[in-house]
Amino acid sequence: MQRVSPDRPWPLFDVAAVRRLEQAAAAALPAHTLMQRAGLAVARLALAIAPHARTVWIACGPGNNGGDGFEAALHLKQWVKDPVVTWLGEEHRMPEDARKSLQRARDAGVRFAGEPPAQWDMAIDALLGIGSARPPEGMLLEHIARLDTGRAPVLSVDLPSGLDADTGHAGVCVRATHTLSLLSLKPGLFTAHGRDASGAVWLDDLGVVPATEAPCATLSTAPAPPMRLHASHKGSYGDVAIVGGAPGMTGAALLAARAALQHGAGRVFVGFLDPSAPGFDADQPDLMVRAWNSLDFPAMSVACGCGGGEAVRAALPRVLRARALVLDADALNAIAADAQLQSQLQARGRRQSPTVLTPHPLEAARLLQQDTAAVQADRLAAARELAKRFGAVVVLKGSGTVIAAPGGPVRINPTGNARLAIAGTGDVLAGMIAARLAAGEDAWTAASAAVYLHGLAADRWPAGQPLTASALAGA
Repeated sequence: MQRVSPDRPWPLFDVAAVRRLEQAAAAALPAHTLMQRAGLAVARLALAIAPHARTVWIACGPGNNGGDGFEAALHLKQWVKDPVVTWLGEEHRMPEDARKSLQRARDAGVRFAGEPPAQWDMAIDALLGIGSARPPEGMLLEHIARLDTGRAPVLSVDLPSGLDADTGHAGVCVRATHTLSLLSLKPGLFTAHGRDASGAVWLDDLGVVPATEAPCATLSTAPAPPMRLHASHKGSYGDVAIVGGAPGMTGAALLAARAALQHGAGRVFVGFLDPSAPGFDADQPDLMVRAWNSLDFPAMSVACGCGGGEAVRAALPRVLRARALVLDADALNAIAADAQLQSQLQARGRRQSPTVLTPHPLEAARLLQQDTAAVQADRLAAARELAKRFGAVVVLKGSGTVIAAPGGPVRINPTGNARLAIAGTGDVLAGMIAARLAAGEDAWTAASAAVYLHGLAADRWPAGQPLTASALAGA
């Protein structure tokens, strides 16, 4: 058993792959082995989380997730705890393995009750796991509500009940303090509602190695520290141009530019779209302000759209010729509304010019001609479709940012927190990606690394110090 932390590229497997793993393992092992291993793993983690807990409420559902709960209950009973099991199932409809575990729990003297105990020191959510096919209702819904209103630790078995294992989408779901994922990690634990619902995530592979299955995604990891050779100069690290800052929004372009500079770009130019913008940044005199249409885009890494407003539309035909390109915010909105710009962006993809799109869910929905709810319902699918459609690396921002390459791999970023949910932090990210592209990284590497470090800065932010986009750019 291992605590999942952002220390390596953990593979993530969707439900279809997990089912195949489970079937293959069950066929190779003695009957009932996997459920017994799972129950023992749950009981051990429960004991580690709350070693002094006496009363443990184990909420068991009608399927195999409930069977794992029965197995955990019998071990906790043997370890002189007081497990109280509520079971929302019918014996004649149970899977065979769960029926065996039910009988084992009864034989061990585990207490079964029609209602949750009045008080409990810890709860185990063994209601649904990955077996949820529809929103919870009836007694399932009531038990989820009781689990969520308690103050004691909650350990979810495999997945917080009500959370979609593949997408992280949820209506009503358990909000666990800990989740023990069995056999493999699931993508839904790390994106959309998954980050809030899962708490600390643990993995026990139950002795099963997924050698025949390819992951549907991986967790991003920290990039290697940059190496700057002594015998180098500003030209070694490339030129970045920031095109944005329409009237009233020049701050967005400056945030991106300052972030690019702090992230190692050799030179950073700012091409304001506001003709009356200042020609000098007194707080960051390293930045060089130029007329946007005077910049040599084919020789530069460009971040376009930060505070772009309606003015960015006129700049995009030239910006789309950039050597490397990050499109953010209003640049994405302009492209979503203009078929000709979409064709030019797709032509970049066919030429394999380094391109990164950084939409938030609403911008992604506009590009896909969907609504935001559809994007959020399956963030991995939305990112994949955008990457395929435009031949670009896509950074779909949000809780568990998804990074997708056209026709290739998908990563979910494990760093970051709600402190980033303020205006301007996306501009900072665009500048960071542009700096890495300028230094010669490919789009996939640059996007993955910048997203990870952007989130890590928020995770390491001093507790008593407000996080602002300008402070983040300087960090």
